[in-house]
Amino acid sequence: MGVRSRIYRQAFHGAVAVGLLSAGLCAAARAQPEDERQQRGAAIIARLNKDRPQPALEAMRGEFPFLADATQGYALGDVWSRPGLDDRTRQLAAVAVFAAMGERAFMTIHAGYALNLGVTEDELKEIIYMVTVPAGFPRAIAASQALSSLFAERRAAVERP
Repeated sequence: MGVRSRIYRQAFHGAVAVGLLSAGLCAAARAQPEDERQQRGAAIIARLNKDRPQPALEAMRGEFPFLADATQGYALGDVWSRPGLDDRTRQLAAVAVFAAMGERAFMTIHAGYALNLGVTEDELKEIIYMVTVPAGFPRAIAASQALSSLFAERRAAVERP
């Protein structure tokens, strides 16, 4: 068997394995009653956002209700509610990942949650400094600009009577 045939065969087997794994994960997610998943997701949002609705999710719910429900049920209800990491650690990881991906809006949402959980501005700055290594300076600089805006908004909200 030639090298090319072996590579194609390995790629095929890898794709089959990924497909089976994905199907298994989807089946496991469907096995749980949807209302339980939504309730867990709603509890996560309440905990992270100080018992307030999440504006981006609620805006999405108006135009894209299926996507909003999937986000709340799967991302929050299934994944975010898993044991193994505390909320603070999850938020720091989310900020780092979204900053590295260049997803400023999502990074800002999760940085706000992190601040709600007691993460300091200095800790968030350190996360952005770390982003320069895997993602480069342009993404870290964009993230720093988004965080600066978030910090300014939150400081102004505290200063208002």
